[in-house]
Amino acid sequence: MEIKFYKYQGTGNDFIMIDNREEIFFKNNTKLVEQLCDRRFGIGADGLILLENDKATDFKMVYYNSDGNQSSMCGNGGRCLVAFAKQLGIIESETTFIATDGLHHATISDNGIVSLQMKDVNAVKIEEDYVFLDTGSPHHVQLVDDLKNYPIKEKGSEIRYGELYGQSGSNVNFVSQNDADTFSVRTYERGVEDETLSCGTGVTAVAIAMKAKGKTTSNKIKLNVEGGKLEVSFNEKEGKFVDVFLKGPATFVFEGNVEV
Repeated sequence: MEIKFYKYQGTGNDFIMIDNREEIFFKNNTKLVEQLCDRRFGIGADGLILLENDKATDFKMVYYNSDGNQSSMCGNGGRCLVAFAKQLGIIESETTFIATDGLHHATISDNGIVSLQMKDVNAVKIEEDYVFLDTGSPHHVQLVDDLKNYPIKEKGSEIRYGELYGQSGSNVNFVSQNDADTFSVRTYERGVEDETLSCGTGVTAVAIAMKAKGKTTSNKIKLNVEGGKLEVSFNEKEGKFVDVFLKGPATFVFEGNVEV
């Protein structure tokens, strides 16, 4: 069987997109997803995303990590899916869609900049050496010295598989501050089990964590990731973070057909 796919990337976080409105994809075949995401023997991607029908919204997002397992929310993936929906003619400049963590609103400009509303963050755990919060996916946020040369995969893996987060683990973000409202971020992603060039829920977590720790007074944070630049904005209301938006480019790379 031949399936048409599309490849998108958001600041280097890359995804295989499949229009699954006619339910053509073998959703329970984790080995197939893993094979398609393999960078040597497949198409190559950090994850695979299905666009499906939803009765209440424009479409549904089903996200798989590159290990083949369905996973929690992916911010950059969500932004790329909005661009994909526009390419398919499902939406124009605004949309509402459903994902594993709930309802999302988004807009897309003519030059491919997508602003995606993320879930509200009701709790931020602040410890001496790190911050933990859930932005649709769980994230450990830790300030480090010499971010450029920091051993991301080694240290990220230690924390992800350590006693702190148990069997389910956590994504791990290492951060350095550039100025009053700008931070650089490198992220170890569970499911990929390596550093990725960008993580949308990760930079969202970093922006909120840095505000919660008092490292910035701004409600609009600029994030430099290995694959480019992103922006996160939010409001604080009674100790909660609401109106959270992740903004950045979502770029079509290529399309093709694959035999499965």
